[in-house]
This record gives sequence, C-alpha cells and structure tokens, in this order.
Amino acid sequence: NIVEEFVEARQDGETILARREEVQLIDLCSGMVVGVAASLIPFLEHDDANRALMGSNMQRQAVPLLTASAPIVGTGMEQIIARDAWEAVKAKRGGVVEKVDNKSIFILGEDDKGPFIDHYTMEKNLRTN
Repeated sequence: NIVEEFVEARQDGETILARREEVQLIDLCSGMVVGVAASLIPFLEHDDANRALMGSNMQRQAVPLLTASAPIVGTGMEQIIARDAWEAVKAKRGGVVEKVDNKSIFILGEDDKGPFIDHYTMEKNLRTN
C-alpha cells in the first residue's frame, strides 16, 4: 500500500511524479537500477547523468584509506555491499577479540558448553579471478 498521493515513478526512462493509482510496479530499492559503484553515490537521482557516471568510475579507481573514518552522508548500501563482497571476516559467535596480527584473529568467549577460542585466518592479496 502506497501512502503518499504522488510518488516518483519511471515512464519511458524519465523520472516523473505520478498518482499512486497509476503506478503498477514498484522497485524493491533504488539501487536495483544502477550498479554497485553508482549505488554508493548519495542522492544519485538528483545528480546530472555525466557527473554520476564520473563519480561511479572514480569509485572503482579508489584505494583504501590508511586511517578510515565513517562518512558524513551515506546511502544505506554500504553495509550490504561490504557483506556481499566477502572481504571482511565475520565471527561465527560473540566474544572478545583477544589477539590480532597480520595473519590471524583470535576471539575469546564463553557459551553454554564453556569457554572457547575461535581462530580466523586472514587471507591477503589473493587472486580473485
């Protein structure tokens, strides 16, 4: 059920405002119509097409920061893309990080079976294709 009287819709590739009764199909999310790099650009629908294209191309050329910080403005897709990329190590269960080095992560915790130590190996610079 659409609550608003008028909603943004696509007609012949153009974004228009349409009455809710005229809308037949709804996108699950706005990121469905663009690629991964473009879905990370905040307020993409309000950008000029050439600027959006340049921005998505520049994001593919980006390198990681030495000192990372949270963005001031985000799109909500960052967590989904990071999860789906399978580049981050995600713990199987809760615990406290006991030791980290350049090859391993050790997590100390306790569950109903008693104390445990989970060991995760980090694989860097692997060939992906």
